[in-house]
Amino acid sequence: MKVIVLGSGVIGVSCAYQLAAAGHEVTVLERQPAAALETSYGNAGEVSPGYSAPWAGPGVPIKAIKWLLMQHRPLVIRPNIDLNLVRWGIAMLRNCTSARYEVNKGRMVRLAEYSRDCLRELRAQTGIRYDERMQGTLQLFRTQAQLDGTAADIAILQRYGVKFDLLDREGCIRHEPALARVRDKFVGGLLLPGDETGDCFKFTQNLASLAAQRGVQFRYGTQIKSLQFARKQIDGVVTDAGVLKADAYLVALGSHSPLLLRPLGLRIPVYPVKGYSITVPITDASGAPESTVMDETHKVAVTRLGDRIRVGGTAELAGYTLKLHDARRATLEHVVTDLFPKGGDVSRAEFWCGLRPMTPDGTPVVGATRLPNLFLATGHGTLGWTMAAGTGRVLADVISGRKPDIDLDGLTVERYANAYV
Repeated sequence: MKVIVLGSGVIGVSCAYQLAAAGHEVTVLERQPAAALETSYGNAGEVSPGYSAPWAGPGVPIKAIKWLLMQHRPLVIRPNIDLNLVRWGIAMLRNCTSARYEVNKGRMVRLAEYSRDCLRELRAQTGIRYDERMQGTLQLFRTQAQLDGTAADIAILQRYGVKFDLLDREGCIRHEPALARVRDKFVGGLLLPGDETGDCFKFTQNLASLAAQRGVQFRYGTQIKSLQFARKQIDGVVTDAGVLKADAYLVALGSHSPLLLRPLGLRIPVYPVKGYSITVPITDASGAPESTVMDETHKVAVTRLGDRIRVGGTAELAGYTLKLHDARRATLEHVVTDLFPKGGDVSRAEFWCGLRPMTPDGTPVVGATRLPNLFLATGHGTLGWTMAAGTGRVLADVISGRKPDIDLDGLTVERYANAYV
């Protein structure tokens, strides 16, 4: 079967590789000159099934007000007239209940845990390298109130069989020795030992090379204009190089997916939530993190990637703009210098932002649509890197007519059949 994959971020390339492995003739269309040059380029570096949870949950609206008032705030909303944001925001608020949080968390963990297993298998099969480490995520609590408030999260981790360790200050230092220099900055932490880290950009670039070896054709520098519709199915992709045709079409365009789908009458509540990162060269390895430390106060992740420290965070609601704001850089620099003051040289940091494709319930949109030859892999939010390998395997199975290894109930676009929920 001929399959066209739209987008060469970590999701699109993972799907393309698995489709080729399943024996399909695959073409990837990408407007950039190479793979992973947009949202997959500079993310926080976490493969974190243990940290897979929707942003929408009980108490989040009140927390959001507090975040907006912080100097180094995790949430930024830039005023603009955007009805899609209003609709998305209302849908997110509807998901801020205990019942919906439980449902959404279960869906996300199901795909994330499966994806981690798929990544391990892929690594064993191919030997792919990407500055990977398997030393877990440490969620760091600066206050006793944060540490005392872990009971609900721990109950959910136990329910889904996710391994964890609740650590006191000394336990955190044993796991991350560099924190000994700032022991007065925190009181404890929650360790998720099953999590991994790695450079998503390196992974995607290397996987694209492996996919090309399997026959995948990458058409870089190709502008996608629209999907051509005829005879109740997709009849081609209109590009600046003409109309390209296949038997099946997979949309993996991240935040830009709803813009392409809307003219077809397919509405998915995926909204761009801008995230920022800095990449800091390490100057003292003993003062740098060993894996990922998630600062619970500022919602910023500090991750070791080879000879660099990746610092990522912030949720900025501002539409599709990629403007870099110095205040966001200041927050990232504050966190890394506060926790790892001797680790790296922030004056030489690369400052970056990308648009995370967020759904109001936190769960991605993967699988088939009402059009028989159109498939979706989008809406992964902050967990695209975490869920990529599993998403690729799932889409390869669905498009090949095989039953996926995991239940797709609640993961497909069908949950939005009547309204944003």
